[in-house]
Amino acid sequence: MGKEETAQMLRYFGSQVKHFRGLKGMTQEELGKAVGYSLDTIASIEQGRRPPPLKFFDPADCVLCAGGIIANAKRFLEFPRYPAFFAEFADAEAKAISVSYYECMAIPGPLQTEPYARAAISAYCPPYSPEQVDQYVAARLERKALLTRKPPAILGFVIEHAVLRRPIGGREAFKKQLLHVAEAARRNNVTLQVMPDGCEEHAGLEGPMTLLETEDRRMVGYVEYQGGSEWVSKPEDVSVLHQRYGIIRAQALTTRDSLALIESLAGEL
Repeated sequence: MGKEETAQMLRYFGSQVKHFRGLKGMTQEELGKAVGYSLDTIASIEQGRRPPPLKFFDPADCVLCAGGIIANAKRFLEFPRYPAFFAEFADAEAKAISVSYYECMAIPGPLQTEPYARAAISAYCPPYSPEQVDQYVAARLERKALLTRKPPAILGFVIEHAVLRRPIGGREAFKKQLLHVAEAARRNNVTLQVMPDGCEEHAGLEGPMTLLETEDRRMVGYVEYQGGSEWVSKPEDVSVLHQRYGIIRAQALTTRDSLALIESLAGEL
């Protein structure tokens, strides 16, 4: 849908919420308390000024005895599942034949647990609203399907040692995160390596990157920077990223030693 169509849908949805609220004889404040949202949020929804949070639909339908009219509306309204700069990559990643990640800042998205993802997304500056955090966390967790989908994607990860010592979400949550990474590393479609701190030569100093093989067997690269991202599609530029990634893998620990290190780090927490 275009922006105007979306706006019309939101206004119509808001009018339905207001209609059923009226039938129940409830005020906006009473509805808000019943479903866990503020008066301002309910007013904004009824006026069509903002999309309702995903967790609004089912409770509101139940409280207002709407018979599924409100609950089913979430199938027809658009929601920003990802930040704008990332949405195209997420779609390509889900369909990719193979993906290779080099990450030096955080655990790669498809390997993140819910507490880790929530802590990382909540730390964004400027901060997201609680509803945005919930939506982005849910979307990030959906990316984990890449590990188990059929036919399987071939996945490669190289993660900096420092990332595995950064306890995002707290020590207990991070221990579970490390064990989850170790479990993923044992999958036969996953290759996972750790870049050691003591590496004197490093081909990844230009920052994180991802190499992706598309459905139609094209090789492309993807890089992120502050607040944005860029696709790398020219063959000569993709070739450079492949060369760098190959050297990074050669400089990293073996898969066996990497798994042992991750398990050891988890045992220290």
